[in-house]
Amino acid sequence: MARCPAGVSPVPLGRHSTSGEGSIEVTALTKRFGSVTAVSDLSFRVGPGMVTGFLGPNGAGKSTTMRMLLGLVRPDAGRALIGGRRYADLPRPTAAVGAVLDSAGLHPTRTGRDHLLLYCTMGGHPRARVSEVLDLLGIAEVADRPTRGYSTGMRQRLNLAVALLGDPHFLLLDEPGNGLDPAGASWLRGLLRELADDGRTILVSSHVLAEVAQLADRVVVIKSGRLVADAPTAELTAGATQAILVRSPDAEDLARAVLARPTGGPGLPAVALMGPDQLRVEGMTTADLADLVAERGLRVHELTRQTEDLERVFLRLTADEEPNR
Repeated sequence: MARCPAGVSPVPLGRHSTSGEGSIEVTALTKRFGSVTAVSDLSFRVGPGMVTGFLGPNGAGKSTTMRMLLGLVRPDAGRALIGGRRYADLPRPTAAVGAVLDSAGLHPTRTGRDHLLLYCTMGGHPRARVSEVLDLLGIAEVADRPTRGYSTGMRQRLNLAVALLGDPHFLLLDEPGNGLDPAGASWLRGLLRELADDGRTILVSSHVLAEVAQLADRVVVIKSGRLVADAPTAELTAGATQAILVRSPDAEDLARAVLARPTGGPGLPAVALMGPDQLRVEGMTTADLADLVAERGLRVHELTRQTEDLERVFLRLTADEEPNR
């Protein structure tokens, strides 16, 4: 059951299958716009029962890939399948797939409720779903106001409400947290987490890497339209470089001491001066570095273990990105 904002009654959602048929499959997908290759030989799988983060710099090809999955852009090569079928071949697409690509398309004089009723009619969904998703998304109180008065966050919630009208197994969400305040972002993480726990297949594109790190079970990273990483989030960050940040008025002396220290490992520690009194050390434990400081009688004001987080991994993987489309 999905978590709702405070004061809102939760709405039960159907339990979804976690079989292989509930997957999104991208295979050797390629798309060119004139001389620009937006997506190149891209392959990855999004499994059910989890949230997969879809990451890449601006122009990396994320939106183009999502649009190919939804049949809005025709690929030049490869396949983009949802549950083993092209989107166009799904018998009731909006009952199978819910998508949020942008916040456009709201008529300024139409109320949020009327907007949802229109999409209910178009998708053949029960009208009762309108009240259910309004409650689920926490916007029932503003449902009868014209959408021209909606904030960006309200618009995002209304778009997500449209995506959930058909109680879909698949969710493709492009920047769903755009415009949400911290409380709203936390609520969205809880909602998507529970939708995934219900067995749904969820692909989320976002630039807010701290949110992705807290939400995504798996991360797909692309650069210039090509795959550069596809791994569980914990695995991607667990293998990342760890370092010790040191603040010391004797930083240069400490750097020399570290480099002169005999090691039993395959090589010397790596040392970088980050400023007149700041040092970054890789390849040593905190205890060994503290012992060295005491042995040499050096002054240290701060010593902090730093683990490379998803943001640093992302920046390393996508360095020197040249935007295409």
